[in-house]
Order: sequence, then C-alpha cells, then structure tokens
Amino acid sequence: MGKAGRFACIFTPMGLTIASLICLIIVGLGGTNRKDDNLNNLYFFRANTTDIKVNATDLTNLNIPHNALTDAIIQQSTKVAKDALDIKDFYHVSLWNYCAGDFDNGKDEVTYCSKHTSEFWFNPVEVWGLNNTVTDQIFSKELRDGLKVYKEVAKWMFVAYVIALVATIVEIGVGFFALFSRWGSLATTIVSSVSSVFLVAFALTSTILYSTLMGSFNTALKKYNIHGSLGHNMYVVVWLAVLFSFAAGVFWLFSSCCCSGRSNRIKYGDRAGRKGTNYERVDSPQGGRGYGPVNFQSGPGFQAPHHGVPLNNVGSKETAYEPYRRADV
Repeated sequence: MGKAGRFACIFTPMGLTIASLICLIIVGLGGTNRKDDNLNNLYFFRANTTDIKVNATDLTNLNIPHNALTDAIIQQSTKVAKDALDIKDFYHVSLWNYCAGDFDNGKDEVTYCSKHTSEFWFNPVEVWGLNNTVTDQIFSKELRDGLKVYKEVAKWMFVAYVIALVATIVEIGVGFFALFSRWGSLATTIVSSVSSVFLVAFALTSTILYSTLMGSFNTALKKYNIHGSLGHNMYVVVWLAVLFSFAAGVFWLFSSCCCSGRSNRIKYGDRAGRKGTNYERVDSPQGGRGYGPVNFQSGPGFQAPHHGVPLNNVGSKETAYEPYRRADV
C-alpha cells in the first residue's frame, strides 16, 4: 500500500474525529444566542412554570411576617404572585447558562439568557427570586438536598466536557502525523482514547444528572404545577459525539496496525517494470556455451586440458558462474 492508500486509511478516522468535534462545539453553543431558534432548542433540562400555583394553606401554616408579596400570594391569584416574582413560562438549562421565555401562540419565545459561566448549575431559588421569602422555605425544604448534589456533579460534568473538547482538538492535530507513519497513528490512538473516555463521562453524567433533576422537579414540585423535562436535541448531539469518537478510535487503532504506506517495490528494483524475464545460456570458463558434451579420454599418461583456468581457483567464490543467467525480454 502506497502513500495514496495510507492517506485513504487516515481520512476515515480524521473525518470521524472532526464530526465529533463539531458535535461538541454545537453542545457548547446551546443557549448562547436567544435570537437563534435552533440554538434555543439545545438544552439539557427544561422547567415548565406556565401553570405554577401556590396553595394558600401552605403559606398560612408558616410562621412568617406579612408583607406585600406574601399578602398578594395568599389573598390574590397565583398570577399576581408570578408576575411579582417575574417568573417566566419556561427555563432552558444549557452548558454555560440558562434561557427563559414565555409561550406565544404555542411557540417558545426566549426573552432572556443569563451570562455564560463555567461550571454552571441552575438554582431555581435564586433564579426565581425566592431568597428569604416564604416560597423559598417551601421549595428549599423539598429540593435542598437534591440541588446540593446537582451543584457538585454539574462541576464535574463541565470539567469532563472541557477535557473531551481539548483532547479532540489535539487528536486532530496529532492525526496529521499519522499520514507519515504508523507510530503517528499509535500516538493519535492514545489521544483518541483520552477523548473518548472523558466524552463518555460527560455524556453519562449529563444524562443521569438531568434525568435525576427532572425526577426531583416532577416529584417535589408537582403540587405547584412545575414540571421538568429533558432536551431531546441536546442528548442526540451529545451521544452522536460519543459514537463518532469511538468509531474514530477504532479506525486510528486499525491504521496503526495496518496501512503502512510502503510501496510494493522489492529492494533491488521494481518488479512491475520486469514483466517478461528469461534465462539464456552463458559461456563456461572452459569455453563453449554452457555445459556441452565433453570427450573424456583416459589412459596412462593422459592429462585433461586446463584451457588456461587455474585448477586451484575452480569452484571459488570469485570464479563461480551460472550456466544460465536471467535476461529481460
């Protein structure tokens, strides 16, 4: 297999690695532009607060000071309280931030996206402005433990994403050296393994984490008509990145074992240019063409002719000959 074959062998894992990188970039772009509907549909978790309600009995059973907000919640409709707290109809949680908006004729209209933050986690108590309010006491009682775990795991999920992203970029750079040798393929395979491990860790962590958070929302906040759901599009992109990464690793490993890139030339020439060969008879040291018939005589005093060839050199390496030699036709 020549250099062209080597290039074809490297092209497949390189293309798969680039596809994995594109998927990772798309994951990072989710929720970064509130005017882009495609990016707004890329989220891990969605909290639907359209029909949020607060039971007055829950509030009156608490020993709290009365103020304008609590009186509005107790005495008036839930809508008044929702407007007072500026709670939107939905919240989308992405990798770096969250976006919020309202439903407009059945369509999601994102009106706000928070600043990008590393190791981001969604804190509904802070986002909904429930700090030091009676509603904070109600919600925190139900979600305090779950949110604490979610905060810690979200940090690890973000770190795994960054490592997978950087390793994938390095994998593409090292992959160019694989064009020239199988050692380059081996080095790329090692980097690809690192990328795949952290990418799987990121995918599993995000899936399990937000599935657990969804369960907590739907259980603890069910009586308040707050529902959680997962973002289908985001998880499709995440697991596609995993698939591409694993497939690339397999092909990188294959290219390190095969596809050497060497041509099919033998050491002393190219057999492809020697399509017809034949052997012709050559002169022997004793004269004549090869081993012809020889008349032997015997008897007292007979001595065989030497034809000028020293007997002590016959059969030595320097005077050895072939009766036939190969000749190109």
